[in-house]
Amino acid sequence: MDLGLKGKSVLVTAASKGLGKASALEFAREGALVTIASRNLQELQKAAADIEEATGQKVHIAQMDVTRAEDIHHAVREAAVFGNGLDVLVTNAGGPPGGTFDDFTDETWVNAFELNLLSAVRLIRASLPYMREKGAGRIVTITSSSIKQPIPGLILSNTFRAGINGLTKSLSMELAEDNILINTVAPGRIATDRVAELDHLKAEQKGVPVEEVKAEAIAQIPLGRYGSPEEFGRAVVFLGSFANSYITGQAVLVDGGMVKAF
Repeated sequence: MDLGLKGKSVLVTAASKGLGKASALEFAREGALVTIASRNLQELQKAAADIEEATGQKVHIAQMDVTRAEDIHHAVREAAVFGNGLDVLVTNAGGPPGGTFDDFTDETWVNAFELNLLSAVRLIRASLPYMREKGAGRIVTITSSSIKQPIPGLILSNTFRAGINGLTKSLSMELAEDNILINTVAPGRIATDRVAELDHLKAEQKGVPVEEVKAEAIAQIPLGRYGSPEEFGRAVVFLGSFANSYITGQAVLVDGGMVKAF
């Protein structure tokens, strides 16, 4: 299937590792002009080199802290210059700290809001003029399976990922007339550093080996394993492609069947 991405300009944020990097890699495989953005310049450079080696595609980098509005505008401009406009945006950000309601102050709540929800708002706002100028666009927001089933001990993430899902659904109605489609992709247990960190934290809290925590998680997944970042990235790329011409406002879970909610 031709995904219609060859020569298209794509910006993926938080893309120096994990789900963002995996998504950027799959866009590059399709011949897109990919810009990756993240805070750590060295990790960005390494990620770009890895993707270029795997695909033969030149990858542009833009150093960006998603909590800083000026950085967001810089990254979007960089992507537009590199790709002659902007066709596809993938909003991604690292997860806020784990914990329960009593663990967090107002400052922590505000920081999590800026990291996860406000960053998506700002990225979309900065990108829309470029997409409207082209007469079409695709936006994919990366959230979490918690949009369907809250995850214990991740109240900050549960709250703001759900907010991104609400934003996505609302914007699907507002942007349809501009031929801009927007969807969210929600990972379950994908084998990333973030999930490994959460597994270790849970193991420490329970006083058990991390292998026991992983086994408990896998027992809840009908496919019987954690997903790979590449499997997740392929879902992002299809929804962010121009082969997708009639799916908008949807939340697609990439979770091996873990979440039981409709």
